[in-house]
Amino acid sequence: MGSLFRYFMARPIWFAAAVAMALVLLPVAVWLDLRHLSDTALNTQATSLNSMITDIRTYYARNVVGRVLANPGGQTIAAHNYMDIPGAIPIPATLSLELGDVVGHRGDNVRYRFVSDLVFAAREPHPLDEFERQALQTFRTEGADRPLITAIDGTMLDRRIRLAAPVVMGEACVACHNSHPESPKRDWSVGDVRGIQEIEVQQPIAANLFSFKYLLSYFVGAGIFGVGFAAMQWRQARTFGRMNADLEEANSFLASVSMKISKYLSPQVYRSIFSGERDVVISTERKKLTIFFSDIKDFTVTSERLQPEELTQLLNEYFTEMSKIAHEYGATVDKFIGDAILAFFGDPETRGTREDARACLAMAIAMQRRMVELNAEWRRRGIEKPFQARMGINTGFCNVGNFGSVDRMDYTIIGAEANLAARLEQIAEPGGIVMSYETFALVEDEVRARALAPISLKGISREVIPYVVEGIHDEAPEAMPSVINEFTDGARIFLDVERLTEEERARIEEVLTRAVTALRRHQPVVS
Repeated sequence: MGSLFRYFMARPIWFAAAVAMALVLLPVAVWLDLRHLSDTALNTQATSLNSMITDIRTYYARNVVGRVLANPGGQTIAAHNYMDIPGAIPIPATLSLELGDVVGHRGDNVRYRFVSDLVFAAREPHPLDEFERQALQTFRTEGADRPLITAIDGTMLDRRIRLAAPVVMGEACVACHNSHPESPKRDWSVGDVRGIQEIEVQQPIAANLFSFKYLLSYFVGAGIFGVGFAAMQWRQARTFGRMNADLEEANSFLASVSMKISKYLSPQVYRSIFSGERDVVISTERKKLTIFFSDIKDFTVTSERLQPEELTQLLNEYFTEMSKIAHEYGATVDKFIGDAILAFFGDPETRGTREDARACLAMAIAMQRRMVELNAEWRRRGIEKPFQARMGINTGFCNVGNFGSVDRMDYTIIGAEANLAARLEQIAEPGGIVMSYETFALVEDEVRARALAPISLKGISREVIPYVVEGIHDEAPEAMPSVINEFTDGARIFLDVERLTEEERARIEEVLTRAVTALRRHQPVVS
């Protein structure tokens, strides 16, 4: 059955033909059963009618013709007690009563009765049930011309119909009954209802059950097909359930792997790859980008003073905070190179060259402001010389895309403009930002910058005019001016105003006043 079902499922046209054939066969089965039922009913009716006629003919031959012939010289009369009178024949009422016995003695499903509540004195009263009493009363009240009275009842296994018709008095009947000494009533009139004749037909339902053999066969076949179809659906549901479970497990695994992979890619690159916008093939484009480069001043010195575990924690915290800011401003973080960060604006998403440059500068300023907060936090944790970041920004054309081999590739940028950003970072002061003229020209209306003397950098054929960003902390949040963190070879100043008590503030103010006086006189400070 399973292979047959799969055969049909693999060939939808055959499955549709089978369904169409089943729909066509249903009315055919109904028509065949109706024809068979009609043939059976006609045969039963003809057999019953033949038996009834045979019994009536036998009764007539014995009780009418036979009695007349048995008394050839005598007088033939009609009497209710004709059996007691030689040559007598039954009157209509007696004939009806005895025909009921003749028809009903076979035990077939047809029964005939002639009943009345007014019988001759020599006869036994007729037992009447509720249906017969109601029918008799109705005919006498409403007249014999009303429609025949029927009643249908039965059980779950058989059905029965009862039909009652009025027995109306004729002229001969009236004359006989009004003059007969045993008549219970002697004021009959023509048209009066003396009694009823009842025909009862009973039909067992089980006898006709198999008359619908074609329809039953159709339903049996449809049931077998339905059970098979349901079984196959159940099997397929279980199979699909297992497949869905496997797919969910695979999806969960892929989602987990995807989340892990996303940690190694910038969000923009990750989205472009997994959305299908970018193919993972070796290909590059030449685009105008704004490149950002930063590293930590004297990282080697700081690393020598920290344990590897502390250095790892500090460096990861630094990269995490800087990456958050880069993501906030839309930068594509290319890579971490030791303690350095390489990021750029303009690919795979861009807002235009000018807006990319502004976003890059705003990101760098936000990073330096955050570094002030981080330095304060790190000093509270006992770090004597926290990180100081230098940053360089340049705008120019670079090759950007996938570089590497067919087995392993890296999304990055190459070009002299990227190298220039790294050179600019090297000449920046700790906590400072240096940018090229190309970048300055795009953001000069939003930043205060001071041009330095033109310099020649290795690998750059032209002279470069660096611009130092000033006032990085002028528009910082209100919490930032409370922290001062400055380092040089001859001075080390860290001041967190919010952590000072009133006494400490007064003492520090006095020390700073003497320091300012000493600086002006170029004399050493004695505290």
